[in-house]
Amino acid sequence: MSSLSEFLNMGGYAVFVWSSYGITLVVMVLNWWLPRQQHKQNLKRLTRLHKSGESRQDKKSNDSSA
Repeated sequence: MSSLSEFLNMGGYAVFVWSSYGITLVVMVLNWWLPRQQHKQNLKRLTRLHKSGESRQDKKSNDSSA
């Protein structure tokens, strides 16, 4: 058990080592999560724009045929 606590203590540098691991983990998760969220928002926006564009085209074709 003392070897585990010595390992976790990291020779007195545990605060620096474990905080570095924590910061790295947070950055890696954000580098994965944020682009996924942005991609989802972009898809929703493009879908909305595409649907509004189709309705405009339908109105234009109805106006020209009348």
